[in-house]
Amino acid sequence: MSKKNKNFDRNRWGLRESVLTFIPGSSVYGTMRSRQARHGVLFILPFILGFLIFMVRPLVTSLMMSMSNVTLMPGEGYNMAPVGFTNYSNALGVDPYFNQYLVEEVGRMAVNAIATLVMSFVIAVILNQNFRGRTLARAIFFLPVILASGVLPGIESQNEFYDMMAGVAESVGSASGVNISASLRNLLSISGIGSGVFDVLFEMIDAIYDIVMASGIQIIVFLSGLQAISPSLYEAADVEGCSAWEAFWKITFPMVSPLLLVNTIYTIIDFFMKNDNRVMERINEVMYSKFDFGGASAMSWIYFGVAILFIAISSFIITKGVHYYED
Repeated sequence: MSKKNKNFDRNRWGLRESVLTFIPGSSVYGTMRSRQARHGVLFILPFILGFLIFMVRPLVTSLMMSMSNVTLMPGEGYNMAPVGFTNYSNALGVDPYFNQYLVEEVGRMAVNAIATLVMSFVIAVILNQNFRGRTLARAIFFLPVILASGVLPGIESQNEFYDMMAGVAESVGSASGVNISASLRNLLSISGIGSGVFDVLFEMIDAIYDIVMASGIQIIVFLSGLQAISPSLYEAADVEGCSAWEAFWKITFPMVSPLLLVNTIYTIIDFFMKNDNRVMERINEVMYSKFDFGGASAMSWIYFGVAILFIAISSFIITKGVHYYED
């Protein structure tokens, strides 16, 4: 079958075929794609059940609260009086911080997500090479996954020794008067080099800790994709006279590109849910300090909508460059 016909068949697979996948005796039930789809559904079935049992009701309640004026009733729970989209308009047009924090966090997330994907892919390529101590190196780069699971954030926020050492480091930096990042930025700005590009670059440098801490899962996903590439492809490329650079762009990157979409979605969601996210802090402040549950719910749904929009745009752009094995 030609490449054109393959793409045509893939585009024909719509809602009808997706439903027939789970109906025995249907025209597509016995196909390999249907079997793979059913296996995938069985794999994520525990999550689907958990979502339906534990998450659907809170989501519906939160949506109702976002369009209501919520009043706490001591000993009786709460009372919701419908106010339409007033909470949404207040969050976007009245609250003095929400819009500012939202724009800042989306910009920071975009920069950090790109840096995380690039770094994790480069590290995965390096860890896929044959060298002494490779297993130890892989374990070291997986440590951020363990540390970021809740242990290290708790230490950072509650450990007095950590706070003391952070204060000492800040005091030393202030006393010496030397800030390498700021000094280098000023030097480049004086030299006449465009400041916009370097502002983004130095923002990545300043956030290198967060980027490394968030790259563990992405490294593992990319590494699994790299290990699935058949060595015969590189042998054939070498026989044809391809350089390592050409083999990277013609074999390595196209074969791993489907995982790029997975890692992009995961990275965006991960950064949107960071503990140091100022939007999340603002929502918690409105909820627990002002007890405005309706306003906090509206902010949460706006934030959720922005995240979904950002994921949709990123997915649309990335899928244009994704190469699948059957192409």
